[in-house]
Amino acid sequence: MAEYQNLFTSVQVAAPSYPGVSLGRDDHQRTRGTTHWHWLGRIGDAQLGPIYLGWLGVASLVCGFAAFEIIGLNMWASVGWDPIQFVRQLPWLALEPPPPAYGLRLPPLNQGGWWLLAGLLLTMSVLLWWVRMYRRARLLGMGTHVAWSFAAAIWLYLVLGFFRPLLMGSWGEAVPFGIFPHLDWTAAFSLRYGNLFYNPFHMLSIAFLYGATLLFAMHGATILAVSRFGGEREIEQIVDRGTASERAALFWRWTMGFNATMESIHRWAWWFAVLCPLVGGIGILLTGTVVDNWYLWAVKHHVAPAYPGVFGPVADPALLQGAKP
Repeated sequence: MAEYQNLFTSVQVAAPSYPGVSLGRDDHQRTRGTTHWHWLGRIGDAQLGPIYLGWLGVASLVCGFAAFEIIGLNMWASVGWDPIQFVRQLPWLALEPPPPAYGLRLPPLNQGGWWLLAGLLLTMSVLLWWVRMYRRARLLGMGTHVAWSFAAAIWLYLVLGFFRPLLMGSWGEAVPFGIFPHLDWTAAFSLRYGNLFYNPFHMLSIAFLYGATLLFAMHGATILAVSRFGGEREIEQIVDRGTASERAALFWRWTMGFNATMESIHRWAWWFAVLCPLVGGIGILLTGTVVDNWYLWAVKHHVAPAYPGVFGPVADPALLQGAKP
């Protein structure tokens, strides 16, 4: 049966729980209990646990929970503490940053102060979690690739909520907390600065986004296709190339003329995924600080054509006779 394993007939191997390699003096800080969950095994390993948090993990979860509570309670208060309206309007509710008039000063809680506090706690949470990931990897003798890929996402988060508002001189430039409100902010941000699609770093970010998606899908499909030959045991295939690697390599040389190895495909995918938020953050950081209008920038640098003047000059409605102030 395992010979014909594919995406639709996943095989779960039942085995005793394995606590993992010893962490030495830190062994006592991880949970003792383990369990097996069939449905978890449908998407990965069925074993749940042991879990290691340590003081960094606990501090990260406490800060993250506090930020979540501040955001949620402010959203609930905005609908008059009505639980039905809170559920109905949740995608549209927001915790907004301070008005531009406050600049970088500390505003009252109901004028953006809660947003600042939630942002501080959320930032502490993700940074503590990053340190935890880095330290766990070092203790296990692993490379720190996972921590640095997480750092790429943190970079974009900090650009949107901290670095760019700091350079612009106003917390009001930051992104609100909320589902649709943050999407509305993105659309307004693009319109305000002449269409973000003309930002070359945005172009690179989208190319790396689509590229990473394609690479991961192609790699995942290839390993599933050769899993009947043990292709999922990729470390073995790296150090001792077997029939799975041979067939996968031949398939890609047949179809593409080129083959990434069992090891190099992960480097390709890692770099594509990491560069997506990295260059995206650079593009956001330059917007409003260095470039005020990306369309005009693109026309000047021959990236986009200038649109012909069809309608002539457009008068500002606020300056027309009879307009109300």
